[in-house]
Amino acid sequence: MLTNDYVPGAPNWVDLGSRDVPAAAAFYGELLGWQFGPAGPEAGGYGMFTFGSETVAALGPLQDPDARPAWTVYFHTADADATTKAVEQAGGSVRFPPMPVAGHGRLAGCTDPSGAEFAVWEPGTTPGLDRVGAHALCWTELYTTDAARAKEFYGSVLAWDYEEVPLPGDAGSYVIASRSGGGQEGSHSGIMQLGAGLLPEGTSYWQPYFSVDDVDATVAKAAERHAAVLMPGTDMPGVGRLALLRDPEGAFFALLHPVPPASGA
Repeated sequence: MLTNDYVPGAPNWVDLGSRDVPAAAAFYGELLGWQFGPAGPEAGGYGMFTFGSETVAALGPLQDPDARPAWTVYFHTADADATTKAVEQAGGSVRFPPMPVAGHGRLAGCTDPSGAEFAVWEPGTTPGLDRVGAHALCWTELYTTDAARAKEFYGSVLAWDYEEVPLPGDAGSYVIASRSGGGQEGSHSGIMQLGAGLLPEGTSYWQPYFSVDDVDATVAKAAERHAAVLMPGTDMPGVGRLALLRDPEGAFFALLHPVPPASGA
């Protein structure tokens, strides 16, 4: 699972682009117990979700009127310029080049070869989210039309290691990504291949998982607030209970109550 001991290649930020920031802030606040605070007039409506006093995610208005509301996963890089160059060399594209963010760091927007958008964050004074895990981001997952190509791409760009876990029946395998040399303890993301017809928007995308105490109660609350339940609470052996949802504006996210880590001998 994720930690906030950020190293290159690991997820270190997540934010939501919304057409209605107050409504989105209210939805996730009620659902996950988060508080939202604008970052200031110079931030253009962008602000932070907190749990207690710790930053757990961010939210801001869509900059492109034609873009759909979506969560964006950011990955740590020590050099945003080198990473964006690697993205292009590996067959991806750069939506916007590295740009400074008021001393906090530098960010760049990228798209992988199958169309999944993501971002990279080169830390300045802000290494990443204050809190990951309980009541916060706990996993990230890529739904892609070409898992083999995704492995090659992210391995080249972010130096990930991989482990493949067989899925039941003839469903193929689930790819677990870890930071370079991190082993199983350094795992942070999953890669799942799906046909275009099974992808809600017909294209690949990254999805955040948020940890909750009670998946079923949170799903019920989300449905009452007009979210779509794509997969209700489901037990996954060795993982925990999870659910897949789409918020009232159409942004995909997931919930997870993870299996407690095994105690040491």
